[in-house]
Amino acid sequence: VQLVESGGGLVQTGGSLRLSCAASGFHFFDYAIGWFRQAPGKEREGVSCISADDGTTSYVDSVKGRFTISINNAKNTVYLQMDSLRPEDTAVYSCAAAHLLEGDICAVVAGTKSGDSRVFGAWTKGTQVTVSS
Repeated sequence: VQLVESGGGLVQTGGSLRLSCAASGFHFFDYAIGWFRQAPGKEREGVSCISADDGTTSYVDSVKGRFTISINNAKNTVYLQMDSLRPEDTAVYSCAAAHLLEGDICAVVAGTKSGDSRVFGAWTKGTQVTVSS
């Protein structure tokens, strides 16, 4: 199982960035792909998630209406389009995969259901997103 992320960078407040997470080495449709972020001095938090089998998505409240997660099944790639970026979005962003047998794991990412994000694996190293004010 391997995930490779790309994207990230420096943008001004109100700007946009797109992150990509390309998967290989596993049956993509059996998994959910989650995006997480960690700001300096803060715990890692779930940002968004998508189920590869049916495209069901979830978002943490702080990014709803600004971020859009999508999937290209032909390329085994998940995208996170981030618009209207704010300084508080500054963090290292990583993607990871969880088998759909783990249950409603995307709800765990969004914080609407209790659970453990440690069921996610194949974590990427992370890419820095910096939003200047």
